[in-house]
Amino acid sequence: MGSPRAAITALTGITALYMALVVFGNITDYETNHAFVQHVLAMDTTFGSPNTTWRAITSPIAVTVVYVLIILWEAVTALALVAGLVAWLRGREEVARRLSSTGWVMQALLFGGGFIAIGGEWFAMWQSKDWNGLSAAFQNFVVAALGLILLHASRRD
Repeated sequence: MGSPRAAITALTGITALYMALVVFGNITDYETNHAFVQHVLAMDTTFGSPNTTWRAITSPIAVTVVYVLIILWEAVTALALVAGLVAWLRGREEVARRLSSTGWVMQALLFGGGFIAIGGEWFAMWQSKDWNGLSAAFQNFVVAALGLILLHASRRD
């Protein structure tokens, strides 16, 4: 139970469950999270500096495309992690490592690259009191990074 393999299997399972629930929430409560993406892209609750607000995206079609792409990315991430969990449980370590790594890299790219870098800095999400998801994005990025560190540090060469 306390082996590195068991720890990685547990973290893969927890992360898979979390990402699956994120997808479920984004689909079943579509409008709430669509509004989040809409406000971040519109930059309508930032400080309003013309030096940054020129970056805003207000096209409803563009907002919907971005949101759907986020959901699809999350779904593929969840699937990779679920498949990784199944491979861990079946003792297929090399396959499990590749799938878990893929899932965590996808999660890191979405939350680190997409939400922290692009949402947080390019769209100045950090300036918003109402639509600031940086704390949640950072938590997700840390979970993915921790999974990747554990996975690759435990590698038997």
